[in-house]
Amino acid sequence: MSFRASLLGLCCLLAGCAVVERPAPVYTDIQAFSANRPGMEMPRGWRPWIITKAKAPTQYDLVVDPITQRVVLHAVSERAATGLKQRLDVDPGLRPWVYWQWRVERLIDQADITARHADDSPVRLLLFFDGDHATLPARERMLMDTARMLTGQAVPFATLMYVWENQQPVGTVIPHPAMGQIKTVVAGSGHDPRLGQWKMFERNYVDDYRRAFGQPPGKLVGIGILTDTDNTASSVEAFYGDIELRAAGR
Repeated sequence: MSFRASLLGLCCLLAGCAVVERPAPVYTDIQAFSANRPGMEMPRGWRPWIITKAKAPTQYDLVVDPITQRVVLHAVSERAATGLKQRLDVDPGLRPWVYWQWRVERLIDQADITARHADDSPVRLLLFFDGDHATLPARERMLMDTARMLTGQAVPFATLMYVWENQQPVGTVIPHPAMGQIKTVVAGSGHDPRLGQWKMFERNYVDDYRRAFGQPPGKLVGIGILTDTDNTASSVEAFYGDIELRAAGR
């Protein structure tokens, strides 16, 4: 892939991923969706994540889930790609486990995380990490520096993304075609029979980071969620439950 194509892809993906944003507060815990009232415009502690202004916005709203009777985040994407994010300041060594819940109504038939033209997912959880940019290859540093100049926003040192993927088995690590510092881990697969039901996930994200990047992570500086259907020009509905960082697995 050419440098220009890689840069365009990086800017589109990370334009809203900035972890240095003047008005945004920094948290030591992920703010719970269930702590909000249904109908609120935005869950407390979270901010809109605009991938690029050229893309239609995914609609997010807080609703009472009829199954659990808890307030959850409802996402509807129609040829759209925007998300929500918040800044964090967390030592991964103290809380290396991430817990979360998704309810995926159906899969995106044409989606394929391994193909740039079909890189959509009904649900994504993204973790953004700090690190020493000077340790990266020259091409990676140039991409990040140029993206920062074009978007006016800092690019995270590394991004670890969890998705529900149509075909790849759970645990598969998928590299991003434009950027070596973005890796995707398949948390849920299309082969799972529990579509339409709540599914709980627990991942040791420190272990996943080591497996994906070959080294331990730096500070966890942000989190994001994203439901997107822009590449496949399709529509999908999904629900997000609370996301927690914990010191140990079950």
